[in-house]
Amino acid sequence: MSRTAPGAIPSPNIWHHTATYEVENHAVDPSRVIEQTMEAIAPWAGRTMLDLGCGTGFHLPRWAATAARVVGVEPHADLLAVAARRVRRLANVTLLQGTAQAVPLPDSSVDVVQARWAYFFGPGCEPGLAELDRVMRRGGTAFVIDNDASRSTFGGWFRRGYPTVDPDAVSRFWASHGWTRTPVDIAWRFDSRADLEAVVRIEFSAEVADEVLREWGPEKGLEVDYAVNLWSKQF
Repeated sequence: MSRTAPGAIPSPNIWHHTATYEVENHAVDPSRVIEQTMEAIAPWAGRTMLDLGCGTGFHLPRWAATAARVVGVEPHADLLAVAARRVRRLANVTLLQGTAQAVPLPDSSVDVVQARWAYFFGPGCEPGLAELDRVMRRGGTAFVIDNDASRSTFGGWFRRGYPTVDPDAVSRFWASHGWTRTPVDIAWRFDSRADLEAVVRIEFSAEVADEVLREWGPEKGLEVDYAVNLWSKQF
């Protein structure tokens, strides 16, 4: 297995700060509002679920609890190794090295797909969309979860950190490709100030992180309001 699959787009946070990203995985959406919203749209119990860009496999055990089969696809071999340890006792989970642009699965083989903060960030992701169309079974549903930069405290930080991202252009892109937006309100909830600071520093440049942490002082607590867009499409 190569260290990274051909065509992989490096992730600035989980690829280089895996342990801190694990802290973030535990902190984001602790009430699992995203999953509840997904399940209301397209349940995966008894079906084949694909986590595209699964990273260290944080969500795979959740899907495996009810899905007939779960596939995690990830371009980075080191992250896949962590995922393999996480799911080693789960017989219905398969891990594969691959990318969103070249999913290593047969045509019409998947019922439900999740891509959470992975590859599908709007304009430019058309090759991955073509692959979704290939691997999805008819009647299946794909979900893309990404930051909603138009609202919430975190959304304001995101706009500052990534000023070239136009939330309106992103929304127009998804709508033009037949996807439906469901706005979801979640939270970052940390166990300590040190954890919050560490995660802010892997998500933003040093300059923006310093500004954010000055503004969000210890007196503001360990929970940050956060908004995401859940994009969904039935195939």
